Amino acid sequence: MIRKGNYIFTNKDHPQKGIMSTILGVISLASIFLTLYFTVRCHGQAPLRYGFSALMALLFSIVGLVLGILSRMEPDKFYFFSYLGMIMNVLVLIGIGFILFAGVYGI
Repeated sequence: MIRKGNYIFTNKDHPQKGIMSTILGVISLASIFLTLYFTVRCHGQAPLRYGFSALMALLFSIVGLVLGILSRMEPDKFYFFSYLGMIMNVLVLIGIGFILFAGVYGI
């Protein structure tokens, strides 16, 4: 790495899998928040399409988590989007787990 002034010259870039992981995390988080919002607006009576969107968010978050892990394993890359995607996808998985837990135990 050559350092000249305030610039750092490097050949690193962001991995495409990490960016895709972040995009899937954003889509999953948005769909879970919208599903919860519209379910609350319907006084807890969620139509079937809300459950389907939560299921799709679950699948997107699993794929996003795998992509985030695979992008983190690439050498000589910037890992910001990899970590961001993994964090968002894990939050979605925890959120869906809590929704299922609340549904089973009636919280």
